[in-house]
Amino acid sequence: MNDDFFDADELARLRSHGIVLFARRVIFDARPPMPAERIAAIQAACAGRLPPELLALWRQAGGGRLDYDLHLRMNGNEECFDWRELFGDRPEAERREGEQDLQAWLDHEIDGARAASSEPGADPWDGKLTLLPIGGFESHDRVYAVVEDGADHGHLLAWKQGLPPAWPHELHEDGMSTIAPDLCAAFEALHLDEDPLAPAGDHSTGQELLAYLDERHQAHGLDLDLSDRLVAFYRRAMVDWRTPLADGSLASDGALSRIALRHAIAADDAPLVERLAAAGVALDGPLHGSAIATDLALSHGALAAAEALVRAGAPVAPDALDEIDSALSPELVTLLLAHGAEPSALAVAECVACGAPDAARLIAAAYAERHDDLPQAFSAARATMLAELEAALVEVREGRLTHYLGLSGLGRRVDHLQSFAL
Repeated sequence: MNDDFFDADELARLRSHGIVLFARRVIFDARPPMPAERIAAIQAACAGRLPPELLALWRQAGGGRLDYDLHLRMNGNEECFDWRELFGDRPEAERREGEQDLQAWLDHEIDGARAASSEPGADPWDGKLTLLPIGGFESHDRVYAVVEDGADHGHLLAWKQGLPPAWPHELHEDGMSTIAPDLCAAFEALHLDEDPLAPAGDHSTGQELLAYLDERHQAHGLDLDLSDRLVAFYRRAMVDWRTPLADGSLASDGALSRIALRHAIAADDAPLVERLAAAGVALDGPLHGSAIATDLALSHGALAAAEALVRAGAPVAPDALDEIDSALSPELVTLLLAHGAEPSALAVAECVACGAPDAARLIAAAYAERHDDLPQAFSAARATMLAELEAALVEVREGRLTHYLGLSGLGRRVDHLQSFAL
């Protein structure tokens, strides 16, 4: 299953450091194999057979961590799904913050089934689970195995929690999607969008595994050559969109095209955007959540990529200027307004806060052409934004909050808003 990349002795040495290979993927911080009596107890709680692939996994690792990318279509969104944990039995003292063990998730499902069956008109519950929670991340992303006999037996399903409407471009209702027809296929769906040794942006997938290996080497004696070979094995999960881009076939693979486009935005690579567009890669449709390519570029400060996208014909959402987080040039604002972005008082305040007063005045002028309440609307937007920034500034200063802008960044945005005049 793992192509004999490692011999038996190397696999045993990796196992001693909490590393297990399954279906050509790396599990780290792996728990010991699940005891037969524990598997029997879980089987007794299920409506049908435990899938054989799940049994094979548990006989190698009764829980652990994963560090891969997985994209799924949910409720019309292109969702980045967090499958970072394989649920297992772990003493409470050993759990990381926010982690739940397997029994806690079993209890959660049992309580939910009981509550649902007590609703008026609901069918009585027979006490058996049809969906078994086997992994996910914290409380918002969960992976289930279908343990009900029938056509879907063994399928792996992904459930994602919806967020309040205040979170732009996120799921606003719970979503569910099929990952794969069995566990091995689901593992092979896990991949790496970027090279973990040369990521295009911050917080790239792979950094948790690399940190784990470094700690095992530094503190526990993991052989450096074996660690390097594990990284080489891990990197075989990287997707390759460059070859199909070069041979002209990329546009026919939507999933691979979206990975390439996300890379171009993460790297703020305008020439690559132009190459992708020339190759026929679709520039519309959801790229991250409900965000289209121009939304994603603007919200991530990839302004060269954003301009290239618009010039290549990518659609611009009416509220594109409402979620910016960097100083836009007047030229880019003019381009966005000409291609469908609607001016708003919020966009004026966003540009001011980010230190782009000339761009803010362009948006304000466009807003004033359509509305007669610019002073009042901007004053309200600025007051709301100032209140949020000043509250965050206090919390950061007192050590109760970590903010990506830091004290100085928050302070600059407050100063920009307070000193600006229309």
